[in-house]
Amino acid sequence: MSDESPLIRSLRTAVAAAPDDVPLRLHLAEMLLAAGRADDAVAEAAVALQYAPADADARALMVRAMGLPPAGSAPAPAPDAPASDAPAPAAPAAGPPAPGFDWAAAEQELGGVVGPRFVADPDAAEYARERPLTSEGTGADGDAADSSWEVDAPGTVRLADVGGMQEVKDRLEAAFLAPMRNPELRKLYGKSLRGGLLLYGPPGCGKTFIARAVAGELGASFMSISLSDILDMWIGRSEKNVHDIFETARRQAPCVVFLDELDALGAKRSRTAHSGLRNVVNQLLTELDGVGSGAHEGVFVLAATNVPWDVDIALRRPGRLDRTLLVLPPDAAARETILRYHLRERPIEAVDLGKLAKATEDFSGADLAHVCESAAETALLDSARTGTVRMIGMKDLLSAAKQIRPSSEPWFASARNVAMFANDGGMYDDLLAYLKKKRKL
Repeated sequence: MSDESPLIRSLRTAVAAAPDDVPLRLHLAEMLLAAGRADDAVAEAAVALQYAPADADARALMVRAMGLPPAGSAPAPAPDAPASDAPAPAAPAAGPPAPGFDWAAAEQELGGVVGPRFVADPDAAEYARERPLTSEGTGADGDAADSSWEVDAPGTVRLADVGGMQEVKDRLEAAFLAPMRNPELRKLYGKSLRGGLLLYGPPGCGKTFIARAVAGELGASFMSISLSDILDMWIGRSEKNVHDIFETARRQAPCVVFLDELDALGAKRSRTAHSGLRNVVNQLLTELDGVGSGAHEGVFVLAATNVPWDVDIALRRPGRLDRTLLVLPPDAAARETILRYHLRERPIEAVDLGKLAKATEDFSGADLAHVCESAAETALLDSARTGTVRMIGMKDLLSAAKQIRPSSEPWFASARNVAMFANDGGMYDDLLAYLKKKRKL
């Protein structure tokens, strides 16, 4: 605002650069209150309470900014927190206590008004309710502990349901499925079940669907985990979430743990500025080292990423995610299957799937779904304008295919340089072979 002092403007700029700096925001609120702008001070104090619901200074400032009497009134509740029916005692004024101050009585009087910070957060009770005790595991008091992580029951999807992509299926069979289906041969040849499989390739090409199909082939439960499932604002909670995920998988064994968008979850620690993310990667490494042996027998790890070159190299060390599989845009047979699936419940006539598959070369599964959606939209608009319902025809589908560029093109533009100049250990040999075959080098 134009009438703000230079100091307040400078503080606003600093707060905008560090919105979670609660002391700085409270200093701004104090300056606003001193300038007679109580409403603005209340707004800043409310934001501070969103970041630190148990901050006593923020609560006290909120009370003063709202003009409430400091004594005998309840502290301002944190946003979205239920108000208490009974007023809580106000925080004592700053300064040394009077001689003979009764600390025990004061502690009893103020107990629970301001929760402990960092050592045990105010939401600890709620967190315990989100992770109830059941008969699946054992807690410290002898009760059983389970987590609320969603685990899908063994599904009916098999690799046979994946259209085309025979080379991918063959690689999966040789590197992952055959050793697990044949325990006697595995024992004979000393084949270890340690380690996992990393699926990489352009976005929208069915990596998640393939992971579910692998779980179906193994008759295993399925857990899909992403970064948002793990990260937590409280120090140490994110690492605990990683541990709890693998503990849940062990109790549900056989179970496939699918780490989606691994580049976000397991980014290179050298490029990660936030220590919390580095700790998550370290915890993930520890859990992967235990998979396939001891208590983790029957836990299988699959991961997917669009940018494997951004994944921490330690995650791809032998014994962890040491096997990689390139998942490319669907071939002609797979495109026909995908197109048939997306057109199965739409009114179509005279559609030549073979011709349409040829016209959509290099399209991902998501691109093919978009083609069908666009063609249906064209037919719907024509029907609305003319008042006569018509079917979706080849003209609509081919026209839609011409207007859509394959979403895999930008990915191959980036991957080409990595495959040519950073192919350490031959990890991207299959990508190089594909680029040469498609004359993209």
